Amino acid sequence: RPGARAPCKLEPSFDVSDCDGTKEQSVKLCGYLNKLTGKGPLRGFKTRWFVYDPRKCYLYYFKTPQDALPLGHIEIADACFNYDVEVEEGLFEIHTEGKEFLLKAPNRQVMHYWLQQLQQKRWDFCKMSGHRDSWCSPTPFFPHTGLVAKDAEAVLYEKPNESMESVRSDFAVEMDSDGLVGLQSARNPVAQPNAALNSLRHWGSEIRNSMSHLRASRGGENRRSVFYTANSEDWEMVNPPNKDTPEHKSPPDSQRRESPTHVQRYSIGSAFTFDFRNPSRMKRPFYMGSGKPNRSAESSPVECNGTKTPELQLRIQSQQEEISCLQDILFYQELVHLLQQTLRSSQCDWRSTVSPGNMGPDSHDQAENEVDKALAERDTQIKDLCGHMEKLALEKESLQQELKSLKIKVGEINEQLGMLMETIQAKDEVIMKLSQQSSNEETQSAECNSPSATREQQELDILKDSLQGYKSQNNFLNKEILELTVLRRNAESREKALEAKCTSLEAKLCQVESKYLVLLQEVKTPVCSSSEQTHSGEVITRLLEDALQVESTDQQEHPILKPNAVSEYDIYGFKTVPEEEDEEEKLEAKKRALDLKSLYLTDQETSVRVKWDNYLAITMNREMVRSPELKALMRSGVPHKHRSKVWSWCVNFHVKKIRDGLPKDYYQNLLSMANEKPNPACKQIELDLLRTLPNNKHYASPDSDGIQKLRNVLLAFSWRNPDIGYCQGLNRLAAIALLYLDQEDAFWCLVAIVEVFMPRDYYTKTLLGSQVDQRVLKDLMFEKLPRLHAHFEHYKVDTSLITFNWFLVVFVDSVVSDILFKIWDAFLYEGPKIIFRFALALFKYKEEEFLKLQDPMTIFKYLRYFTHTILDARKLMSMAFVDMNPFPLRQIQNRRTFHLEKVRLELTELEAIRQTFLRERDTTLEGRTLISDDEEDS
Repeated sequence: RPGARAPCKLEPSFDVSDCDGTKEQSVKLCGYLNKLTGKGPLRGFKTRWFVYDPRKCYLYYFKTPQDALPLGHIEIADACFNYDVEVEEGLFEIHTEGKEFLLKAPNRQVMHYWLQQLQQKRWDFCKMSGHRDSWCSPTPFFPHTGLVAKDAEAVLYEKPNESMESVRSDFAVEMDSDGLVGLQSARNPVAQPNAALNSLRHWGSEIRNSMSHLRASRGGENRRSVFYTANSEDWEMVNPPNKDTPEHKSPPDSQRRESPTHVQRYSIGSAFTFDFRNPSRMKRPFYMGSGKPNRSAESSPVECNGTKTPELQLRIQSQQEEISCLQDILFYQELVHLLQQTLRSSQCDWRSTVSPGNMGPDSHDQAENEVDKALAERDTQIKDLCGHMEKLALEKESLQQELKSLKIKVGEINEQLGMLMETIQAKDEVIMKLSQQSSNEETQSAECNSPSATREQQELDILKDSLQGYKSQNNFLNKEILELTVLRRNAESREKALEAKCTSLEAKLCQVESKYLVLLQEVKTPVCSSSEQTHSGEVITRLLEDALQVESTDQQEHPILKPNAVSEYDIYGFKTVPEEEDEEEKLEAKKRALDLKSLYLTDQETSVRVKWDNYLAITMNREMVRSPELKALMRSGVPHKHRSKVWSWCVNFHVKKIRDGLPKDYYQNLLSMANEKPNPACKQIELDLLRTLPNNKHYASPDSDGIQKLRNVLLAFSWRNPDIGYCQGLNRLAAIALLYLDQEDAFWCLVAIVEVFMPRDYYTKTLLGSQVDQRVLKDLMFEKLPRLHAHFEHYKVDTSLITFNWFLVVFVDSVVSDILFKIWDAFLYEGPKIIFRFALALFKYKEEEFLKLQDPMTIFKYLRYFTHTILDARKLMSMAFVDMNPFPLRQIQNRRTFHLEKVRLELTELEAIRQTFLRERDTTLEGRTLISDDEEDS
């Protein structure tokens, strides 16, 4: 009914799943709805699977829940909703951006639930003070879990107005989803309404989704067709299983004779079977007996209905036993004929071999006696067999006559049974007609008795339903008007704030231009005296001080008005303008921060964010998997708001095999062990904590929130790998991981780098693997950058003094922060090959500058800081992933193996030289005579 009310009210919530598949919310807004699509004669309702995306406040619709690509989306943030009580039940409208979407729910109750949930989603999305832009949403689908999570919470929610919330709750209509909304509804699709032919509007997405289903179902699965016979209560397998399987092997003939019902097992209820995989191959029907089937039995209602009376079954069973006996009799007759023919042939052979001329008189008489005896015995046997055969023939004739009579009786019984069934059917029809007539007469009599009261009651029920429906509609529309009014006021306030921001930026631009003109005038004006020089110096100094100003903490609290383009800290927590540097270096750092900010705001970075948003929207119904598309996205860099989710997925993918064999509380057990027992590496870890990333606010002081987390991760790792314990460089790897991951995931990230990515002995005391990689890099530079390699060789510049740290800590503190995290994005997905790619790309980026330098000291000085001058991440990644190709991993592994043997031999030789030196030194010290100062004076 229009005014139906459910007993409970579900609060709006959405499902957020992390990389392990755990759910933070219990209900996900998704389900089947019918959407009006098409034009002209093709216009009609089609069933679609709708999923709400809280990141962008979009309502995506798919053809099926398993599809990867959506057919389209509806923007809910700027939408308004409406429905009419008098139209078809469950029909409602969504108006957004000049478009109208007509949707239909299975019933009015589900429609109210959808409208209520969509209103709540729109309200929650638009309550934020930091309003969304056209490229990203203020609420990430996967929240940050690392140390940057606090910085990510800079987008603040408006404080809820209690009176407004109470008014909204008053207008809310309590509705239940009735099990038709949520993930469970994917198993129970609603019925497809009668509609026109499918439109070709989204044929591309549907073809790709269909191909993905085909690829997903290509396994060697043996599909068997199953159908249900109309008059049987058992499922029958049309394509029976293989005969080789033990449970379906055909029984021997003896078992078939003992249980004749076995052969009827697959023939009850159906006279033949189909193979749906090959319709042309039809299996022959099975009939009882060895001869042709009896037509009366074949067409009898017993076979058609799939049921038999017990008496008839017993008779058929006895007939089958008699038929088997007759078959045995025929077999014995043929056996007797064969014995007779054998006897005659043996007699002829014996007579031909035993002739009277070859024997004496005595032997001849003896042989005749034996022959007479044998013939007598044979005659006796033949007489007995003939008598037995005559008896069997008589029995056969009697049995055949009895069989004929039984068949006649069976036919008569079948005819009688058919007549009885027809009689029963006719009686049922008569009973139904009589009962229907009686019910109609009762209804007519009741209407004749009280027609006016019945009509009034029906009209009253209709009016009550209509009243309740209009009340629900009124509450919904009042709530819709109230929310739209509030949202419009918020939009106006944001518009005013943006106008104020634009005005402040224009004023700032005017000030910058004015200062620029003053600076040009001071530079152009010739200096005539010391006083003028002092004045110009003061102007330039004041302009430099103004230029070095960064955004203060008070200014950061304002969500919109930010007069300074550069903040004190970047989004990763690194200080943009270090305090301990001199004025020139500060100016260079400020310039670098401005350049990075301008690159971040370019259209190219925006397109990368859009691609990631679209990819994560596509993977909403499934987990992320390794693919060429994901690889290309990782190489382009992961946006800041999605990095926590993507890094967590990468780490868990690489250590999944390791974690599967360990308990779930493995990390907590390591922490407990570190707290209970002293670790040899604990002292060195404590010394390096504050030296890890001193220019990052999360590790700048002992009270910083990252110090304790870093201590826990390093101690847990030292207990897991006692052979390594702690190596300088592990602290920086863990610190970078902690910026986007929680403690446990950062620990497993460290495990993935040390135990999965890097070769053995990479972080041990000898640093053997790191030394090998420096030689591999030198070989690759000779191959990929021959001019630069020859230039370094000519001036005898050893690049490993600089690049060694690149490999040990994966470029931490070697490049600007934006490039660093883009390198880590690709590194966590592809592995250590990325380090070689970017190392070569960094040298190629500045190859021309290096070739211009003609002095070893100048080259080495430029090597120490040239990476910090590289700001264009797009250009650098293009060099790493395009200009460096081909870049096979097998080539790196082969060269690692080759250089590993050489380095081991060199280390062995060095160890031998060291031992020889120690022995010689000990011998020299023993031979020397120590003289005191007093003796020397005397």
